[in-house]
Amino acid sequence: MFNIQTFCAAAFAAALATPSMAADVGVRQISLTAAPTDYGRDLHVTVWYPAEGGGEPVMIGANRVFEGAPAVPDAPPAKGRFPLVVLSHGSGSRVQGMSWLATELAEAGFVVAGPNHPGTTSGYSTPGDTPKLWQRTADLSAVIDRLTGDGQWQGLVDADRIGVVGFSLGGAAAMLSVGARADLEAYARYCDAYEEWDCAWYAGGIGYVNDARVKVGKVDLRTIDKELFQQSNLDRRIKSAVLVDPGLARAYDAQSLKEISIPMSFINLGSAGTVPPGVIADRLATLTPNGTYAAVADAVHYSFLPECREGAAEILRSSGEDEPICEDGGARSRADIHAELVRLIRGDLERTLKDGR
Repeated sequence: MFNIQTFCAAAFAAALATPSMAADVGVRQISLTAAPTDYGRDLHVTVWYPAEGGGEPVMIGANRVFEGAPAVPDAPPAKGRFPLVVLSHGSGSRVQGMSWLATELAEAGFVVAGPNHPGTTSGYSTPGDTPKLWQRTADLSAVIDRLTGDGQWQGLVDADRIGVVGFSLGGAAAMLSVGARADLEAYARYCDAYEEWDCAWYAGGIGYVNDARVKVGKVDLRTIDKELFQQSNLDRRIKSAVLVDPGLARAYDAQSLKEISIPMSFINLGSAGTVPPGVIADRLATLTPNGTYAAVADAVHYSFLPECREGAAEILRSSGEDEPICEDGGARSRADIHAELVRLIRGDLERTLKDGR
């Protein structure tokens, strides 16, 4: 659940209007408002879906730094009803940065939809907003509401087969959406002892608003609304979850994990001993009754981001970004790591949402 903030919104642009190879994947941008609880916010959602052939694809998520993936804007959808997969991006990122995965899932016969989460999205991300995971879970439920309740999508989406895929902070949101409960004191104690990554973000005194870096107060996790942080955010419509480097790994109530009955597929980026403690998920997999665990060798946390273009590292350094966003953990290319992740995630979703139907 870590931030890529210095190189902000331009690095996660929705698309470049550049033709690419043909793709039987359609893409559409929709807007909706999450049901207000203590807040109300408008969401910008990207939907990828199986499409009829033809049309002029564009590269979704492409920019000067990252490669994109091809999809045809507003393409006619393929005939049939397909499982729905909702996506939750990492802190300081955008859902378009998951297009490399979303297009593969759409090609495999899933409707894939994800919001850009206000307050933790590239160009608009603050430490104060980051721990408000109840807002992210409401965003995901609002996306499900729209895709299963809107006549435009009802004929395409099978409301009985819904999964969620989350990365980093998005992995934490996905965990909470399927029944995990967070423990605020455990999270605060983790940050007392571990002063890097998300904890450094809370203590750093900076944020990003309207694509500009701003000074903000440091976040004392113990002042977060405990009732909201620890509440149940369970959405029973979700039948399967894939969690990649899920945040809050040391701050879940163990009993709540033991009560999650749906399949939970945990994936860590890296080998044993290389995965940061804030996201290591092998123990989480053993606590959930239907949990599985996989680790992707030679990967690092940033390997879930899109492939970097030639010269991207220099562009990032010139913009003030000092994190090794374009570096992976070994000799494997990011494309090879992505291929393994696609295989794992697609396989998990096909096994849990398609098999036997």
